[in-house]
Formats: sequence, structure tokens, C-alpha cells
Amino acid sequence: MEHNIDVVIIGAGTAGLYALSQVIQNRKSYLIVQNGEMGTTCARVGCMPSKVLIQAAEDFHRRKVFEREGIEGGEGLSVDKEEVMEFVRELRDSFVERVKGNNDKRLKDHIIHGQAEFVKPGQLRVGEDTVNYGSVIIASGSTPVIPPAWQAFSDHIITTDTLFELDELPESVAVIGLGVIGLEIGQALARLDVDVTGVDMAEQIGGIEDPEILQSVIETLAREFPLWLGEAAGVTEEDGKLRVTAGDEAVLVDKLLVSMGRAPNVAGMKLENLGLELDQQGVPIHNPNTMQCGDQPVFLAGDVSGNRPIMHEAGDEGRIAGINAATGNMQGYKRKTPLAITFSDPNICTAGATWSELDHETTVIGQIKMAPVGRALIMTKNRGLIRVYGDKQTGKILGASIFAIKGEHLAHLMAWCIQQELTVFDLLKMPFYHPVIEEALQAALRDLASKVEDKPAGMMDLEKM
Repeated sequence: MEHNIDVVIIGAGTAGLYALSQVIQNRKSYLIVQNGEMGTTCARVGCMPSKVLIQAAEDFHRRKVFEREGIEGGEGLSVDKEEVMEFVRELRDSFVERVKGNNDKRLKDHIIHGQAEFVKPGQLRVGEDTVNYGSVIIASGSTPVIPPAWQAFSDHIITTDTLFELDELPESVAVIGLGVIGLEIGQALARLDVDVTGVDMAEQIGGIEDPEILQSVIETLAREFPLWLGEAAGVTEEDGKLRVTAGDEAVLVDKLLVSMGRAPNVAGMKLENLGLELDQQGVPIHNPNTMQCGDQPVFLAGDVSGNRPIMHEAGDEGRIAGINAATGNMQGYKRKTPLAITFSDPNICTAGATWSELDHETTVIGQIKMAPVGRALIMTKNRGLIRVYGDKQTGKILGASIFAIKGEHLAHLMAWCIQQELTVFDLLKMPFYHPVIEEALQAALRDLASKVEDKPAGMMDLEKM
């Protein structure tokens, strides 16, 4: 069958669905090409099921402070790992069904399942179907990376794409790769009585650049499970298990959780037939403000672009790509202030400029350790550190790196303030309630304000309050 379509969207994930909304608003004909399961990465294998697992782990872990609080019987609690995974899947399935239900009408009669292959600019093929398009949005997502040398151990390897399908959790696991996913899932499994070992060939984990925050994170998380850093992992099979080595360290585990990044889903698309410049991963070079590839009506959106693999960013990229693909009027959009959150305990967050992006000659830093913060002490969660970056001359907020309980909320506040181009003095005029975690942020801001050269009249007194 041959189709003549205004806009083709490859991928029905978050980015593709956000793009679709813009295409429909502009009343263009559309076709979705989906290769794989329906439901977004976020709902199926990402944001949502991982947070269900993390919540169960945090609830069980809380028992360790019961005795200190005068609550008896905590030592008798146990975890049924099979029931935990059933609970995770139950909620996961509800999230997926919600996504499907919200889009059934829009996708009905407008979707083809299969691999998209580009024949030439303006034409692609899906199985026996030929599709002529006015513009195309590639929103095909990404897939976890597994080193080819480890394929022989596939029966022992799990990724976030397979973790939530386990009937029950393994007794022991080595987490290879301590980025955001590795830290979140590694800590959750350790708190559910899985024997966890974390391994990363880098000294930097969780994408953390600020050296003070990094040190605090390593010291805190190493109290819950071993962290082997700075050495590549080696894997061999032994007695039905896997022996994992890194430098002088070795451990025998039931499973590997491989979290070494994700690769864009572009294999088999024959993107070379478009004549576009491709990067090392075979993804077309694109403009992150228009999402356009070269000068063709080809657009990227979501994880496949490799820009900011985060759901709200995927949604924004989908909207941008959808508007430009549907209208043909290339509009460049200013991207939102970068915001990233790792849902470890405490949270690890960054907002605005990162450590490597700062001009350290013109930047001052305000900080506070969480140890003496009253609300954190009450919650028995007073580990961590908050660091806020500001312009040395004016006090304009540039960025923040946060390792703190409820850091997810503090990071949002900082991102909003950065996007509004506020100064530390603007923030210190705001109300801070007592006792709340935000008081820790207030202390870091006061520390920052004291180091700014050009202070507004009257601010010195405010800093001392």
C-alpha cells in the first residue's frame, strides 16, 4: 500500500506523542510508525516503575530508625521480594494503560507497526507499505547498551528494560555503571535486602561534576553498598554465577544490572539514504532549538537526539519538532533551564550551569552542610550538602548542585529562579518558613550573598537575620 502523508512520526513515546498533538492542532494528515511495544519509556521501563521500586525500598529501609524513635518491632519486619515486584508491575501496567487510553482515538487508523526504512528524501518504507511524506519526525527512543563481550552472559544480565519483569529479585547483583539509573536502582535493591556491589570505571558517578558534592555522595552511598570506582569491570562465569572483578576487588553474583548508558534506536532505518550528516552513533546532526536536521524537513525529538534524555525535555523537543514539521515555518525556541534529578536518598540534583560550565574566576559559591539542619535532623536524614553558584559581581544565580533530602523540590525552586534571572538578593527577600528543608537553601544563599562584591543597600543587615 502507498500512503501520502503530511507528517510521519517514527515512535509513539513521549516525544512522538507530544509532536503528534502539535501536528493535530495544525490539522495535518499524520501517520505513526511504531517498532516495539506501545506505552512510553517513562511509563513502561523508566521514570514510573523505578519510582515504585524506590518507594517500596525507602519504606522498608525506614524501619532502621524505628528503635531510635521509640517504635518497637521494626527488627521483625521482612520483605517479600516477589510481592514487591508484583506491586511494581501492577502500578506500571496502570501507568502504561493510562498512556494508551489517552491516545487510542488519536492513533486509531493512523499507525503502522514495524521498522521504518528510508528509501530517499521524502519517502520511507515499513514492510510492504511505502510512505511519501512532507516531513518526518524521528522520535524512536533509545535502548540500554550491553557490551558485545557480555552477550554470552545474557541469562544473567538485566537492564531497566527487563528488571521490572522479574518474578522476584536476585539474592546478589553487581550494578555495572553508576550513572543516574545505576545509583537509583542500586540503592533501592540494597534497601530491599539484595546484596549489591556498585562498579564504575570512572571516579565520577551520577553525572556529578561538583567535587564537594561528589565526595559527599560517595561517602553517603558507600555506607549502604560497596562502590568500586576507577577500574573497568571484568566478568567471567563460575559455578552458575558471575564473577565480577575490578582492580583488586572481586565478587560472585547472581545477576548483573548493566546501566552503561543507552544507544539511540536508529539501526535499520537506513538514515544514510537521506544524505544528511550523521554523528558517530549514526544520528543526524540537528539544531537543538528547531530540532531540524540539516535543511531537510527531517526532525529529531526525545532520547534518540541524545541532548537531554529526560521526560520533560523529550516533551519540549516533541512540541518543537511537531510545530516546525507541521507548519514548515522553522522557529527556534529557547530551551528551558537544565534540571536533573537522581531519586536516590538523599536526592542528587543539578539546576542551571554545571561545574564545568562555570567561569570559576567570576563565580562565588554558597554552601551548607545538611548535618545541622533542624528539619533534616528530625527526619533522621541530615546527610548531604547544598552548593549554589552565583556571579561574583552581581550575585545573579547561575546554578546549583544539591545532595539533600527533598532536593527534588529545592532543585525546582533553583531552576525557576535561574530561568527568571534572579539574584541571590532577590531570593533572600522571599519568605522561608520554619522548620522546613528550604531553610538549608536559605543558609546557602546567605553564604553566597556574603561573597558577592556589589551588594544592594540594606542587604548586609538582611544577611545577618
